[in-house]
Amino acid sequence: MPFINVKVAGSLTIEQKREIANDISETMLRVCGKPKPSCYIVFDEVSRENWAKGEDILSDVDKKNAEQK
Repeated sequence: MPFINVKVAGSLTIEQKREIANDISETMLRVCGKPKPSCYIVFDEVSRENWAKGEDILSDVDKKNAEQK
């Protein structure tokens, strides 16, 4: 039984989650032969204030990018 954890900075719509879950389960079936119903997929939506790339907090990067526009 595959357990797949998808972590994203920010949030996804329910439609996006459905599409991602479908694509992941299709890939597991095609590549590994795992039946789609056996795949457990969990979405962790992390606030951009709680995610950094190197020393940069993503919410700070967003603010800088918005100011530059």
